[in-house]
Amino acid sequence: MSNSTYRWVIVAAGGVLGCVAIGGMFSLPVFLQPIAKDTGWSVTGISSAMTIGFLAMAFTSMAWGTATDRFGPLPVVLTGSIVLAASLALASQAPSLLAFQFVFGALVGAACAAIFAPMMATVTGWFDTNRSLAVSLVSAGMGMAPMTMSPLAAWLVSGHDWRTSMQIVALVVGAIMIPVSFLVRRPPALQGDHAEAVSENGEPPMSLAQALRSPQFIILIATNFFCCATHSGPIIHTVSYAVTCGIPMVAAVTIYSIEGFAGLGGRIAFGLMGDRFGAKRVLVSGLLLQAFGALAYVFAHQLTTFYAVGAIFGFIYAGTMPLYAVLIRENFPLKMMGTVIGGTAMAGSLGMATGPLAGGLIYDAFSSYAWLYIASWAVGIGAFLIMMTFRPIPAARPTAVPAPA
Repeated sequence: MSNSTYRWVIVAAGGVLGCVAIGGMFSLPVFLQPIAKDTGWSVTGISSAMTIGFLAMAFTSMAWGTATDRFGPLPVVLTGSIVLAASLALASQAPSLLAFQFVFGALVGAACAAIFAPMMATVTGWFDTNRSLAVSLVSAGMGMAPMTMSPLAAWLVSGHDWRTSMQIVALVVGAIMIPVSFLVRRPPALQGDHAEAVSENGEPPMSLAQALRSPQFIILIATNFFCCATHSGPIIHTVSYAVTCGIPMVAAVTIYSIEGFAGLGGRIAFGLMGDRFGAKRVLVSGLLLQAFGALAYVFAHQLTTFYAVGAIFGFIYAGTMPLYAVLIRENFPLKMMGTVIGGTAMAGSLGMATGPLAGGLIYDAFSSYAWLYIASWAVGIGAFLIMMTFRPIPAARPTAVPAPA
């Protein structure tokens, strides 16, 4: 199979791996009440495993990315797939809340991080054209998780106890992810004899230390942190906010589904726009729109309004996320993609970890979620202003080849 064809196999593999991995982690909300009823553990204690998971993703993303640069993506995503399946199986046997928090939080979160940054780095290296679309399709696969793995978990737990259901999820995760991992390959430019020539292809001559100290990297991680902090609170607390507005829980949960469906369209639309108008221009516009999308929730009180705002907000925030990887590929050498994308993923995961806590503190202080969305708007404006300062790294000029005499 030619490279031009196989690159789409890489996209498909990334989408499937991301969908199943994120789905395994995000099965926790489905299992939350059954675990609490069966064990007597507090809902807060069980759900905090999710926050621990985000932190574990943050603190392992860069290490997995660096391992990808050094050893290639296959051993990294294969290890992550095995660890994820094993961790879910172990979590189903957890004898205590502390053990559950460690296994489901730390191990599952770290295993998911072995998929996201390595696959994004790999896909950007396989594409010179349609790069934004390719990265967005992988991201769309990850966005399918709430529509595939979560319903599977819900169906299982309706007929089995939570421990058996989680074991079946672990089996499904292993059965899909481990074989798919073997489809993942290094980008052609990093294979064999090509690896030494990569730095000569018009890429900036740059060491890893220079890259990590560059204003461009610092701006990207700061922007991604504030971007994820902007949508983290609204994603996690909107269902609770809708319930406080008098909307029944069963209907309120569907707002999250609307956001998810809209996000699939947003990823693909932003990817196409990124290829046409440039990733930076589309990302800056998306960050500004995201801030006002978060603010719009303040004015939502009826289910129809929640649906409208949720669709717009989901479309925008999901669309912006893949563009960071495209910008990184345009500005940093291919040989360090894993490390640099891992660094921005770390910042994004830390941003995501702020939402559950900040939303809870704001609600407890004001007995209202309005200030959460106002704060999210302010943070979103911050992300927009930071990204406005981004200036591309000048490309190295290839050495001119003398014309034959």
